[in-house]
Amino acid sequence: MTQKLVVIGNGMVGARFVEELVRRHGNDFYSITMFGEEPYGNYNRILLSHVLAGVDTFDTISIQPLDWYSANGIQLLTGQRVTMIDPVRRVVRSDQGYEAHYDQLVLATGSRPFIPPLDNLYAAPSQFKPGIFVFRTLDDCRTMLDFAAGARRAIVLGGGLLGLETARGLLARGLEVHIVHASPVLMNAQLDESASAILLTTLQRLGLHVHLERHTIAALGEQHFTGLAFRDGSTLDGDMLVISTGIRPNTELAIQAGLTVERGILVDDTLATSDPAIFAIGECAQHRGKTYGIVAPLWEQARVLAERLTHAHTLAHTSANTLTSTSTDTPSHTPANISANTLSNTSANISTDTLHSTSPNILTHMLYKGSSLSTRLKVMDIELLVLGEDWRVRAKDEVLSYAEPEKGIYKKILIRENRLENAILLGDCSGAARLQHYFERKQPLPENRAELLISLFNLGALNSGLSLDPAQELAELPDDAQICNCNGVTKGTIIAAVKAGKRSLPMLTAATRAGTGCGSCKGQVQVLLELAAGSELIEDPSIHYYVPGVPLRKPELVQAIKEQQLRSVSAVFKALANGKEDPQSKAGLASLLKIIWGKEYEDERDARFINDRVHANIQNNGTFSVVPRIYGGITSPQELRRIADVAEKYQVPMVKLTGGQRIDLLGVRKEHLPAVWRELGMPSGHAYTKAFRTCKTCVGSEFCRFGLGDSTALGVKIEQRFQGIESPHKLKLAVSGCPRNCAESTTKDIGVVAIEGGQWEIYIGGAAGSRVRKGDLLCTVNTHDEALQLIGRFMQYYREHARYQERTYAFVERIGIERIRQLLLEDVEGIATQLDQAIQEAVDAYRDPWQEAERPVTANQFAEVLAYTE
Repeated sequence: MTQKLVVIGNGMVGARFVEELVRRHGNDFYSITMFGEEPYGNYNRILLSHVLAGVDTFDTISIQPLDWYSANGIQLLTGQRVTMIDPVRRVVRSDQGYEAHYDQLVLATGSRPFIPPLDNLYAAPSQFKPGIFVFRTLDDCRTMLDFAAGARRAIVLGGGLLGLETARGLLARGLEVHIVHASPVLMNAQLDESASAILLTTLQRLGLHVHLERHTIAALGEQHFTGLAFRDGSTLDGDMLVISTGIRPNTELAIQAGLTVERGILVDDTLATSDPAIFAIGECAQHRGKTYGIVAPLWEQARVLAERLTHAHTLAHTSANTLTSTSTDTPSHTPANISANTLSNTSANISTDTLHSTSPNILTHMLYKGSSLSTRLKVMDIELLVLGEDWRVRAKDEVLSYAEPEKGIYKKILIRENRLENAILLGDCSGAARLQHYFERKQPLPENRAELLISLFNLGALNSGLSLDPAQELAELPDDAQICNCNGVTKGTIIAAVKAGKRSLPMLTAATRAGTGCGSCKGQVQVLLELAAGSELIEDPSIHYYVPGVPLRKPELVQAIKEQQLRSVSAVFKALANGKEDPQSKAGLASLLKIIWGKEYEDERDARFINDRVHANIQNNGTFSVVPRIYGGITSPQELRRIADVAEKYQVPMVKLTGGQRIDLLGVRKEHLPAVWRELGMPSGHAYTKAFRTCKTCVGSEFCRFGLGDSTALGVKIEQRFQGIESPHKLKLAVSGCPRNCAESTTKDIGVVAIEGGQWEIYIGGAAGSRVRKGDLLCTVNTHDEALQLIGRFMQYYREHARYQERTYAFVERIGIERIRQLLLEDVEGIATQLDQAIQEAVDAYRDPWQEAERPVTANQFAEVLAYTE
């Protein structure tokens, strides 16, 4: 019989648990409901600091998108915070009034940032003053990025792992970054004083300012953050503050439900709480006196609980009486973290007797015995391996250490009873795999301690016969040696996958998950791949396909399309993909075909995303937004009256000014779209497609006393010429009338800035979204016509050579600004004239979609949308 399983928390642990459950076909006999406070699918929270630094994007750290849940029959309630658990009725309720009944409940509520009791942090209850942040979620990252774009000096409060990673990201954004830490030791939870001193020197060389033993008492600033005040009376000025002073388990729901809670929610070896129908995993759980804040043990908990719940029905058949009975006496196998007194005072006994009485195989899979802390990380791109957590030296312990402060290298090993108890490798992780194997397997160490120490270096020059290069070190490890801590992937698993045909790094990581957590083991995975594959090593060709459903790179695909005169998406699939259509490839192919053929492209409606079918951007409730084009942001009273009249007539729920100096009518019903556009009488703003969208302008020399050029006139010319031109991704442009750059031209896909002498600078490849990048200066021109020609030339080169959904900032970095100058300005390959002609053909072929949409193309093109789910 199907049971109701409710999971509170859609973070990395909650989602990983559900994924493990689905892998074991648990969704066949559980009806799964999940609550997530964030409006997204699951993403890799570990890599948020990489997003902050611009190394990754929000898209690349996604693990399970929203459609993964629906595809697996999981009801995910996003943007809903659970406020109540009723363990008697077995019901949970969200802040939006949604109730879900459960047979089994899993708490994966995670943790929250610890906020020290500083004065003057808040503008209102639970609302920080502008400029003050915590860094825990994707939205935190977004708001920090937006604010950092206008900041000069950032302060990070906290010198732990997350604090240093945050500082790294802000430093990469060009800010002056100060780290304030109360302890005399950086990363004091992992490092000793010697290691911290070496790390400090390395960070200072990178340009960070570090303030140790500084006790913060207050934030400064009345209306917004301006700095910190310290106990000794000193202050430190800053534009923004990121608080990174640790985390605290989220236990409020468990307390409200009457569960046993200490620092975290107490669980036994089955991960059950004091209520046998409720389980807890992740940062919110306390097991045998410990809470964990790194991913490897948390994902191990997710695996164990998934095993337990998917095998529960099997155990019920084999030992029903044992599984359903509970004892009022303290069990003989009570976990160490729950005392007899605690158990006797709780309403439900926590017992692992049942599982201890089952077979050893089931026991292995279904009990969590705790985790050894083994963490391999990159801090500020500095290699770091930390094994163990307690550095207190006992009698007869041995300590081996080595340091090269100038090179930032520090290695320390603590040996107890001939077993590796703790280790730190900083700045150089040579020998890490062998050391980690000793630690995890508790194997006896070599009696020759010099051999052990030398094995931690790549010291081939010594000719000692004891040193190992990385390949040799990994080759000599046994198959059960763990390579990926985050996902628990062993060397043997990796080798087996390679032998099974996964002979490229993308294929191998997808098959085994090795390297998909924090990513620090990818180098070792690559070495093992090369060792196992040998001459059969391949590069996964699919990573270079323009679209996944057609096995060709873009140049070969374009050539084949032109040679075979393929003018429709279905024709491409028939000729180049053995007739097999791939829905995920259709939009990309449609965009490419429009670029190649212009008005000769044969449109097929099913190749369009819903936005392009109705020329409007679909919203989360199935309505649409209408964004008419307002050239250069310049409108008139008559135009504004028409917009207001339409908004009133069709009861538009929201009228919003956009960042591109336009007016957005949000919440328009699908069947009203043709009438709305007809009555507006304005051209489409193409806010819904991958094309040229806007050209933001300042008022320029026409009104501004600082203006050096007529930016509005040039901006209008740009919009009128390039409106709606298809491209691999959206294009946002801007024109600024002087170097004060009020239109933010240097952070647009293409930007133009007026300078002294009546000239214009053209910038390309800027960004100010999930990534911030100043555009590269392409050239300086004298006239509007020259600017229009070179803008069009770059746009066409981008259209012809960019990957699908590759933004200009990535494209410019990939090709290189010098190479682009050679091609577009020096014309080293003789393509300039062809590019100019091609963009002119695209301009000539443009038709406003709302002139074409007076008559529906299909009977239901503008039929009402009954429901929409992502």
